[in-house]
Amino acid sequence: MGLSSTMWCVMVLSLLAFAPLCFSHKNNYNGGYLYPQFYDHSCPRAQEIVKSVVAKAVEKEARMAASLLRLHFHDCFVKGCDASLLLDSSGTIISEKRSNPNRNSARGFEVIDEIKHALEKECPHTVSCADILALAARDSTVLTGGPSWEVPLGRRDARGASLSGSNNNIPAPNNTFQTILTKFKLKGLNVVDMVALSGSHTIGNARCTSFRQRLYNQSGNGQPDYSLDQSYAAQLRTRCPKSGGDQNLFVMDFVSPRKFDNNYFKNILASKGLLNSDQVLLSKSEASMELVKKYAENNDIFFDQFAKSMVRMGNVSPLTGSKGEIRKNCRRINTY
Repeated sequence: MGLSSTMWCVMVLSLLAFAPLCFSHKNNYNGGYLYPQFYDHSCPRAQEIVKSVVAKAVEKEARMAASLLRLHFHDCFVKGCDASLLLDSSGTIISEKRSNPNRNSARGFEVIDEIKHALEKECPHTVSCADILALAARDSTVLTGGPSWEVPLGRRDARGASLSGSNNNIPAPNNTFQTILTKFKLKGLNVVDMVALSGSHTIGNARCTSFRQRLYNQSGNGQPDYSLDQSYAAQLRTRCPKSGGDQNLFVMDFVSPRKFDNNYFKNILASKGLLNSDQVLLSKSEASMELVKKYAENNDIFFDQFAKSMVRMGNVSPLTGSKGEIRKNCRRINTY
């Protein structure tokens, strides 16, 4: 007459297995929920295509991995992870590319264009530019030896930019520890996220203008910053003079500049963190100091937290459901 207990269990388990997918779609439409399988049916090869283009770009220029990772950071800290950074100036839009943190330093936009072109060819009007940024950041990390993680997807693209937000919300190299932490907290991130995500400075370069004040006049009294190892500082001064050479590039991790690892934290412990925002992690907070020591001692712990914090950052105020749009060209809003 009734169902056997075995059959009943099978039915219940089947319903439970499908429940997360059902609720994920519903929650996403109502706003706020991202999940890794978002494109499994609408564009199954999306992640494969992103990875392929990123791999080609990084093979051509190793520095591109750090540049793509940085784009995701600079996007999420302004209005949330909505690809507003990618918009060029047009009409009423003033591009975030013109802000102090991005001007003459943000790069990799052509790689994003190439990814978008390939995705539009594969599955038109489906994959958002914001999701491309999140995937490219993950793939760049993995390609340089860092951790992998499942990227929650389903973001949509903003129809506007915020130059003032870009100027004010992105942590700057010369910000105080408290200012940087406040900027993280405003995005729902904490000191653990702040220290772990700062570890992305294990790859990439910084311009002379980003740390010159540490070499010559950090405190305003004409004295250099003595929290910086002085032999390292002397080496930096050879290519970063008191004036001129603003755009001269320096690796942020001189030990293994192209490898994503925990040497960044070891450098800080040796007073060889390049940026002031790196060194303050050790000197201005007991909590951050302990985290620096922990990550310097154990690469696996750093990798695990970096992956978790990247997911948390990628969840900052995404546009979902019917909000925003899926741009056909990442540099321009759609015209209807």
